Amino acid sequence: MAKQSILITGASRGIGAACARLFAEEGWAVAVNYHRSEREALALCAELERKGCTVLPVKADVSNPQDVQRMVDIVLDNFCQLDTLLCNAGIGHAGLFSDLSYEDWRSLFAVNVDGAYHCIQAALPHFLSRKQGSVLLVSSMWGLVGGSCEVAYSSTKAALIGLCKALAKELGPSNIRVNCIAPGLIDTDMNGNLTQEDRDSLCEETPLGCVGTPRNVADCALFLASDRASFFTGQVLSPNGGFVI
Repeated sequence: MAKQSILITGASRGIGAACARLFAEEGWAVAVNYHRSEREALALCAELERKGCTVLPVKADVSNPQDVQRMVDIVLDNFCQLDTLLCNAGIGHAGLFSDLSYEDWRSLFAVNVDGAYHCIQAALPHFLSRKQGSVLLVSSMWGLVGGSCEVAYSSTKAALIGLCKALAKELGPSNIRVNCIAPGLIDTDMNGNLTQEDRDSLCEETPLGCVGTPRNVADCALFLASDRASFFTGQVLSPNGGFVI
């Protein structure tokens, strides 16, 4: 039986890298997408290959549809099939909305939302031809409730939740599942700009009293991609320590 395969965008660091490690160690063939972080992506692939895992590094800018199509073609050429697409690539922006330039607004939507659109459009013909497949979108708890001084970021993450719910209804009859993960405060580079005071304050507001780990999110992704979640579609799982209930 062929290995199940997954394409993870933004997989060189943080949540994406944790997902790549977990899926690879669970026996999946993993395509590790990266854009600028080539050194980190290749090091991750080398680490997993030493463990006997099947991995494929593939460079692409998810905001570029030609790049994305080429990436999906490479994955299919190497793995022959694609079972799950995990749209994790994303960028953040913090600051007052009144100071937000249109260029920054469009930049966030180009990567966080258009990137997911391009990836799904490229993978969808393959999923439809097989009458099976799974799409996972990485949103944020701020997409559920909004974050002050993160209006653009929250807007992109809310858009992914809407995309998930609507697309799940459209693709369900074709046996293609679409689900979403909306992490809370996770210990990643993206949250590295938070001051210790901000982190402590967020931890105090979190019932479990701590910051989450990339592995917490990867565990959700593995579940949603697995047969154990075969009756899950259009759902949003939010590993956030109780910050949002």
